[in-house]
This record gives sequence, structure tokens and C-alpha cells, in this order.
Amino acid sequence: MTGKSEQHPPGVFTEYGKDWNAESCGTSVCGTSQEAGGIVSQATEKVKEAAGFVGDKAEQATHAVGAGIGKFGSAISPEGHEGVLCGAREAVGSKLEGAGQYLEEHGLKGIGSDVTNLIRQHPVPALLIGAGVGFLLAKLAARR
Repeated sequence: MTGKSEQHPPGVFTEYGKDWNAESCGTSVCGTSQEAGGIVSQATEKVKEAAGFVGDKAEQATHAVGAGIGKFGSAISPEGHEGVLCGAREAVGSKLEGAGQYLEEHGLKGIGSDVTNLIRQHPVPALLIGAGVGFLLAKLAARR
């Protein structure tokens, strides 16, 4: 090292006081960057595969939860009984059956598209609900 700082033209880099540029790089440096690009693309593919697997499992779990909710709704619905409490149980049971059937038929993708359509149809209430939920989460986080 000479001890004095020199100005280098664009494209010339200094590493420990030694000048080098892109044209003078040997196969070891350039080959390494090509290998790194291949490794990155392989890693990207693996991440995409893993995300697809997780998405499929979540969709299957949603269908299974829907079936369970539907069975639970059928189980709590009273048969042949009358009264206020039996009427409430019947209403809750039928709603649970409907929710379970919806989850089984539509899954997560159906829920996402339905929520998106609902927000498009009613943007102002959706914005107010989002602001309210954000406010409540901020208050909850501030307490901790």
C-alpha cells in the first residue's frame, strides 16, 4: 500500500489497496457468481414448493374444520323439544351447520374472495372496521 488515496475511474474497485475491475476477474470469481445465481434460483423453487405445500395443508385443514363445525352444529340442535333455550340451541346449531358447510365447500380461497368482494361493495364500513381493529390492537399493545 502506498499510503495515499487515489481516485479510481468507474468500474474499478479497490480491495486492500489493490486495483481490479470486472474484465480482469478470473473464472473463480465470475464462476462463483454464476453458481450463486443457480443456488438462489434453486432456493427460490424450494420456497415456492414449501409455500404450496403449506397452502394445500391449510386448505385441507379448513375443509376438516368445516366438517367438524357442521357435525357439532347437528349435535347441539335439539329434536322435538320446545322452549326458549331449545329455540336458541336450534338457531345456533343451524348457523354452525351452515358455517361448516360453507367452509367445506369454499375453503380459504372462497373466504378470501368473498371478503374481497364484500370490501369492494362496502369500502367505507370496511375502512372504519379496519381503523377500529387497528385502534384496539394499538391500545392492547400499549398496555404490555
